[in-house]
Amino acid sequence: MDHLLKLRDLTPAELTHILDVADALKAAQKAGGTDKLLAGKSIALLFSRQSTRTRASFDVGVYQLGGLGSFMNAATELQAANGEPVQDTARALGRYYDAVVWRTARQADLEEFAQWAGVPVINGMTEYSHPCQVLADLMTIRERLGGLQGKKLAFVGDGNNMANSLIVGGLLAGMQVSCACPKGCRPAADVLMFAHKYGAQFTYTHDPAEAVRGADVVATDVWTGAPDYGSEGGRRQFAGFQLNKGLLAHTKPGCMVLHRLPARRGEEIAPAVLEAHAAEIFDETENRLHVQKAVLAILLAGK
Repeated sequence: MDHLLKLRDLTPAELTHILDVADALKAAQKAGGTDKLLAGKSIALLFSRQSTRTRASFDVGVYQLGGLGSFMNAATELQAANGEPVQDTARALGRYYDAVVWRTARQADLEEFAQWAGVPVINGMTEYSHPCQVLADLMTIRERLGGLQGKKLAFVGDGNNMANSLIVGGLLAGMQVSCACPKGCRPAADVLMFAHKYGAQFTYTHDPAEAVRGADVVATDVWTGAPDYGSEGGRRQFAGFQLNKGLLAHTKPGCMVLHRLPARRGEEIAPAVLEAHAAEIFDETENRLHVQKAVLAILLAGK
């Protein structure tokens, strides 16, 4: 693994290794602290978009590993805001930093940056992919259910970056994956092509009840990125897609619920459902810290 740009770049063994290292680092942190695996290392933390969990977890993770994290608002503070090409920014920062984390809109920009940086690049979220979040999701599922192989993961909602990444991550981990999106809100075409290679291990539907039937885990995300969501018709297409008590009645007893946050209570998830599953949702939030430390340790410390 040279970068973490999207989960489709990983092998199943590489994905499992990240989770194993994350488990070990989490146990060490709970026991009193993590080895300073990034001592003497500097990490550029570039954010072109707003962030709470990604920014905070990378900040804290780099500190716990003994490195220096430098936060930059890439939308306003760098010369890229004045039109400097991606390849020039990448080549400059690659001379100063040992790795770069970037949250930006376009996956193509991130991929171009990685081509020129000369150092490992980590996706802090694009409109196409959110690999660090889904690694945290898989870590949380594995902790709570004792494994991933054969468990059913269902995603319900907009076919956005979370749908793309959960489909790929779940399949690489050996899970049964189902996805339900309204018409016109499909996941990326290349992700669906990848998923269909897994045959009956993957299902795609427009029926949320069908998607969650017998699920061990159900995940959702905000709908606001969907086309025309702000219009009355755009909102109407999501009727029946809310995670609520009625929809979850189709799942296995004790089914987990995951949400990457921030949540829009009363839209994609009922307030009572979020609070009933807050323990696993905020375990999911915490595990961002541990999986990102694992990715950094693998890329920069040979773990």
